[in-house]
Parts: sequence; structure tokens; C-alpha cells
Amino acid sequence: MMERTLSIIKPDAVGKGVIGQIITRFEEAGLNILGMKMVHLSKTQAKEFYAEHEGRSYFDGLTEFMTIGPSVVMVLGGEDVIKKSRALMGATNSPEAADGTIRREFGTDGRRNAVHGSDSPETAVREISYFFDASELVGGT
Repeated sequence: MMERTLSIIKPDAVGKGVIGQIITRFEEAGLNILGMKMVHLSKTQAKEFYAEHEGRSYFDGLTEFMTIGPSVVMVLGGEDVIKKSRALMGATNSPEAADGTIRREFGTDGRRNAVHGSDSPETAVREISYFFDASELVGGT
């Protein structure tokens, strides 16, 4: 079975009008878009989605930031998709990300870093099911 991951184009990147450029990066790397939609997270949704980070110093700022505007959520699929998508995104803190990565080009710091991606297959399952029903994805379950 093909590996899946959740990718979010965050409000800062949506606001900059770079959705298409980011999607193109994933597609040009051979990753398949299995589902996609635009959402505007409420505070409750942001806190639920990032619940594993609750209690950390950045939690309140992150959940506040994720509600400032719409985001694009996507399910990407392919062989080693988590590893490949994370390499395309680059380091969490945009100034530390390698040249040519999405976060380096479109982000500004560790929060306004343009994109989110699942960090493991287990996290991907939880994150994908938060935003998508199987019927909304190419290939279903």
C-alpha cells in the first residue's frame, strides 16, 4: 500500500498567494495529491489538531497563528512520501532550512514556516483522519 502523509499549506503561505508554487513542488517531486481542501481552523480545531504539543511553550502561539486565515490541507501519497515531503519542506525554522526548500523560500521563522507535514506514519493516520473521511480521498481507505 502506498504511504500517505498530511500536508498543510499554512495561513502565512496562503496569504502570500503561493499555494500553487508549493503544490507544484510536491507534484514535481512525484508525490500524488489524494485529497485537498481549504479550511479555516477555529481555535478549538487548532487546539485539537495540535493537542500533542499542549503544554509546550509554543502551543498557544501556534494554535493562535493557525486560526488567522485559511489553510490548504492535502493528503499526499507515494513511496516514502513522509521522508520525501519533509525533505522538500526543510527544517522547521525557516532561516535554518536548506536553500531550495519550501520553508526557506516561503517561510519566515519557526511558526510562519509555510507548511506542516506529518512526521511519522502513525501521526499521518491521525492527522489525515482529522481532516478527511475515506470517501474524500483518491483510493479511499
